Amino acid sequence: MADELKVTKEYGASEIQVLEGLEPVRKRPGMYIGSTDERGLHHLVTEIVDNSIDEALAGYCNEISISLNADGSCSVMDNGRGIPTGIHEKEGISAAELVLTKLHAGGKFGGGGYKISGGLHGVGLSVVNALSERLVLDIYQNSNHYHQVYLRGVPTARLETLEPVAKEKTGTMVTFKPDFEIFPVTEFNYDLLKSRLREIAFLNKGLRISIKDEREGKEQEDTFQFMGGIQEFVADLTANKNGIFPEPIYIDKIYHYKRKDENGESVPATCEIEFSFQYTDTYTENIHTYCNNINTEEGGKHLDGFRNSLMKIINEYALKNNLIKDKQKLSGEDTREGIVAVISVKVEEPQFEGQTKTKLGTDEIKTYTAKAMEEVFADYLEEHPKEAKELINKCTLSQRAREAARNARENTRRQSAMESMSLPDKFADCSSRDASKCEVFIVEGNSAGGTAKSGRDRNFQAILPLRGKILNVEKARPDRVFNNEEINTMITAFGCGILEECDPSKLRYDKIIIMTDADVDGSHIAILMLTFFYRYMKPLIETGHIYLALPPLYKVVKGKQTIYYYSEEEKEAGLKELGQINDIQRYKGLGEMDADQLWETTMDPATRTLKKIVMKDDVSCNDLFDKLMGDRPEDRRKFIEENATLVKNEDLDV
Repeated sequence: MADELKVTKEYGASEIQVLEGLEPVRKRPGMYIGSTDERGLHHLVTEIVDNSIDEALAGYCNEISISLNADGSCSVMDNGRGIPTGIHEKEGISAAELVLTKLHAGGKFGGGGYKISGGLHGVGLSVVNALSERLVLDIYQNSNHYHQVYLRGVPTARLETLEPVAKEKTGTMVTFKPDFEIFPVTEFNYDLLKSRLREIAFLNKGLRISIKDEREGKEQEDTFQFMGGIQEFVADLTANKNGIFPEPIYIDKIYHYKRKDENGESVPATCEIEFSFQYTDTYTENIHTYCNNINTEEGGKHLDGFRNSLMKIINEYALKNNLIKDKQKLSGEDTREGIVAVISVKVEEPQFEGQTKTKLGTDEIKTYTAKAMEEVFADYLEEHPKEAKELINKCTLSQRAREAARNARENTRRQSAMESMSLPDKFADCSSRDASKCEVFIVEGNSAGGTAKSGRDRNFQAILPLRGKILNVEKARPDRVFNNEEINTMITAFGCGILEECDPSKLRYDKIIIMTDADVDGSHIAILMLTFFYRYMKPLIETGHIYLALPPLYKVVKGKQTIYYYSEEEKEAGLKELGQINDIQRYKGLGEMDADQLWETTMDPATRTLKKIVMKDDVSCNDLFDKLMGDRPEDRRKFIEENATLVKNEDLDV
């Protein structure tokens, strides 16, 4: 065996490869855009938009337009200064061509082009160029129109000057068509881009961003411009909730300080600390953080400063006004129940932890975020005693409920430590202990649970039957959630912890599969389950462990042949081809199938279809769960009315 693994030729200098120009990007695209799936495809658009946003941050751009063109390409146009077009002295080509063909070439590396930038890595345009089948660059500046075309990152000619334009017309337009050799799917998702662009517009007060879909049969257009910025963002996030304050609190401060440059020298620096927040009558914490328009999903120093200061200010006010006693001091969790906040900081040369830029590590920002809070929020509470008292009451109620929840969690944690010994008899575990190969089906009802147990592969498939619909966690305090038997059973079975303790690496099953009937009740149970995972085990969604099973709607028999159809459209198309059939059965529930049928159609990895649950946009996800599962039925009704046309009459099973 050792001989088989030996290298067949010598490893010398000749074996060292040097990838020139944009070759590294085409060879390893995932290193630059994360992946070549839908997420990576749309990242190309945001890379170009980020460059336009940098122009806006620098004060030279107030309008950005995006177009999804009929030929499958995407155009991004801004009215900024335009990419420099002069010849670069060292490289001997135009600065524009340099930016598009060389990695880490740009105006964001201390040359004075940008003081604040989201595109710090400087690879945006060149990476998009490398991964595009065709890219067209148009630059407008100095009354000139400059033009250049690239094919898979290679210029077809040098930057040329076309017809003159009006002096006031300035900016850059990049039109690119993703390369089908790189991306399995090259079709852009309008709604996904619209959601991200709307978020960007909120973060950049007054910036006008428009997106237009010009593809055949998909024509639509949206424009976003928010003069209220992130205060308007928070108002939008809380539009369906009852707020404590008359309007979201808004704080915007600029601070000057000293930072260390790359040589360790002390240099002057500026940061802008901007945030807005509102307290609602819900039970979850909903805080979104950004640095230079980058969504810092893992938080960082700005979030730490905000949270610490919030707890300190609320406790000091409550103690000073005898609303709590010293030994009743509120914890950070108590002071954040029901809060909706957006924190946006603009920083020169920010430091991020890790390559993904999801956690801000610039230490000074923690100090100045806390300082901004103390300068504004403490005075606000003094000036608004009615709202302040209502807030303290909410926090103390949260404290009592959290104490009860803590006791329930400790009990759950002790049960989890005992693993399957503490699980109820209805839970049928699998024999394998290799989590990477194991999966657990969550099934509603004993009937379906019994069929699933009989039909499964006991080696790697576990079955967890639930009694009816689980608790709607969107409308329940944590203490009720942790005292719920069905939820406790799931927490114990999964073994990965919950809330801030949720650790996907400790999950006992690689796949958690929600398997419900293909009807309205089944859909409701699935949404209840997804709400629980989103609010209490979000890392499992983020790391791709949650799935929906897709059971068939129909069984059609023709002679000795049995065919299953999973949608109305599939059935209609199939019946046209089959002609005469013996019978047709519409499944009302999983329990109507025998074990072999359930295995063949829904559980066998070789033949089944699973829907993987992914989070494309945390802001939209939060809003959707709030609408579907929150306290306001009018919002649910509106959502159903707006989306009713997406459901065909024959799909309804009421």
